[in-house]
Amino acid sequence: MPVLVAPGPRPSPTVRKARRWARGWRRPRPAHGDGRLAAVDGLRLLAAIAVAAYHFVGTPTRDFWGADPAHDLSAVAPTLHPVSGYGWLGVEAFFLISGFVICMSCWGRSPGQFAVSRICRLFPVYWAVVLLIVAAGVVATFAGQRWGAPTDLRTTLGNLTMIPSALGVPFTAGVAWTLWVEARFYLLMGGLLLIGLTYRRVIAFGFLWLTLAAMGREQDSAALDTVLLGEYAGLFVAGIAVYLMYHYGPNLLLWLLLGFAWCYALTVLNDRVVAHPGTSWAVSAAVLTGCLGLLLLAGPGPLRRLRWRPLVYAGALTYPFYLVHQSLGVPLTRGILENVSGIGLLPAIALGLALCMLLAAALERFVDRGLGRRFRRRLTAALHPDERGRGAGEPSGTGDESGESGARGRAELAGAGTGVGGTARS
Repeated sequence: MPVLVAPGPRPSPTVRKARRWARGWRRPRPAHGDGRLAAVDGLRLLAAIAVAAYHFVGTPTRDFWGADPAHDLSAVAPTLHPVSGYGWLGVEAFFLISGFVICMSCWGRSPGQFAVSRICRLFPVYWAVVLLIVAAGVVATFAGQRWGAPTDLRTTLGNLTMIPSALGVPFTAGVAWTLWVEARFYLLMGGLLLIGLTYRRVIAFGFLWLTLAAMGREQDSAALDTVLLGEYAGLFVAGIAVYLMYHYGPNLLLWLLLGFAWCYALTVLNDRVVAHPGTSWAVSAAVLTGCLGLLLLAGPGPLRRLRWRPLVYAGALTYPFYLVHQSLGVPLTRGILENVSGIGLLPAIALGLALCMLLAAALERFVDRGLGRRFRRRLTAALHPDERGRGAGEPSGTGDESGESGARGRAELAGAGTGVGGTARS
């Protein structure tokens, strides 16, 4: 006669919820999700807010708001000022997120498809912002107002390439230096695409990149540091590791890659801390580690299921807002302070940021969604200039460039950058 075993006690609701949470981390994901990752868009928004807070409230310089005691940030915002002094970490957070979303954008694509997605995502809005800054500078100069950004023709032409520092001219949009960092990361990922993206190759690439970047720092090699991004390599590789966890599920090898990358990133973070007086390495490392934790929750973690359209839209505004908030937003806020009597510094800052957000919405609507999509179609067609003359039954002969229409569909999914340049769209 079989022995009947009494069932054990039913787990408590808290235990059952914890088990469901743990299962959410183990489930592998496809290369491209079934929609945008709203939680990643939310992280990009937080990073952009942090950078804007640093420039408007946390910056230690008095160049922005003048020497008037009524505009002394340490007196006007005694709590917000030192906290916002850590807002520069938003740039580091952008690079971390970019590692995740650029790897997602690369997966399943050819080098040509990846290049089209990056060019069409970044350049139209960037060109529009550069021209807006130059036009506003010319108007301000004729009106006798102070304007910090360079507006001469040579500098403007150099900036339209997005690599002005390499050409020996200053940045028109002050924050655009991060786009040059992103561009070099894209080149590295493009080189890996030429070889072919596989799980093992990407892991080997991550370990090799960090090792060579460390060697470049040890040898104090400016050339290696320029190519291998020694100051930010750990952040990009950490983001790549988190994407692989999202795609394949976490495992020991990916945790090792993430751990190696994070130890590297936090060690070299001290270089950036030294460049920002008044900030602490321990606090900076803790804040950045918190950003990594949020990305783990948003990618391979349970927050990947979040589908909230306002976050998606906010993510779409992040890139244009990031580009305009300093070079246009600061002079605009300064003009409000100088011309609106009785307005305080913090209300002027709030009004300036609100106007920057409205400008970002206009750029997203008319440039990114309007011009950007047409630009993508034209550039995609330009990859196959001979297809119009082919018969319907002829093979295209384009090899690894096939499947472009499928890539355009995937382009609307959560993906890439910047950026800052790492964006939450591929």
